Amino acid sequence: MEKVIIDVDTGIDDALAILYAVKSNKLDILGITTVCGNVPIDLVTVNTKKVLKLLDSNIKVYKGASQPLLREPFYEFRVHGDNGIGGTLNDIEVSSEIEDLSAVDFIIEKAKQFKGELSLVTVAPLTNLALAIRKEPKIVEWIKKVVIMGGLVSEAGTGNTLPTSEFNIFADAEAAKIVFHSGIPMTLVSLDVTRKGMLTEKHIEQLKGSPFYEFVRDSTEVFRTFTYENYGENGCALHDPLAVAVLIDEGLVQTKEVYVDVETKSELSYGQTICDFQNLLGKEPNMKICLDVDHETFLHRFIEYLKR
Repeated sequence: MEKVIIDVDTGIDDALAILYAVKSNKLDILGITTVCGNVPIDLVTVNTKKVLKLLDSNIKVYKGASQPLLREPFYEFRVHGDNGIGGTLNDIEVSSEIEDLSAVDFIIEKAKQFKGELSLVTVAPLTNLALAIRKEPKIVEWIKKVVIMGGLVSEAGTGNTLPTSEFNIFADAEAAKIVFHSGIPMTLVSLDVTRKGMLTEKHIEQLKGSPFYEFVRDSTEVFRTFTYENYGENGCALHDPLAVAVLIDEGLVQTKEVYVDVETKSELSYGQTICDFQNLLGKEPNMKICLDVDHETFLHRFIEYLKR
């Protein structure tokens, strides 16, 4: 099985991504790293532990960066609720103790231990990975690949933070720029495709009988309400679970190798992922982008995995 570290800022869809990854039974999850993003780092770490306890999983959690490289944190409580996971799992108690290794050092250690075998799925701001690259530049040669949930490449004006920017990249664009230019093989799973796999009430009802039915139903309510009030759709985009799904089976998406950079200077478009489709910059491609997704197959797998 693919050896993987999942980097999260849990977050409703991060929680669903963890469920998908564990219940797929297709990944050797070495650990989960947390980073400041949707909510503050301490809450991210607690939420991640709660989701793993819901799964009855002994996967370890490694606490990471508490703020972006340069800017102030930007949180999304309006999407994820006051506790980051839609007000759920308040009855689950977890230890406040953290692992001796930081997220950054854990990434470096496992990349060195499993040279050429370790993949990362980052469904959060890229601060941890950028810091790991800075601390040990050799990991860019050791990591097999990175699947990144982030960005917007062909639907300018439909961002979810600024008109041209997606949250994970916007939350730490400087970190994203470091990762994008690192030379690690990577696939960008952007809003262009993640919004095509909306989890609706009809899908959720198919989870009846699953131990995760109530959690999925209740945790996504605030997300689904936000989506309806702002975009007119009563559903929850499975941004982060799709990134995990692409790592497991890239055949779910159509990809193209292109050069992508990140805007870090403009107030109007900070965090924009600029995709050079026509090679106007004359640079070699640095990643695969996703152009389309078989969302029906993905949603079917999401439901089936969680019903196991």
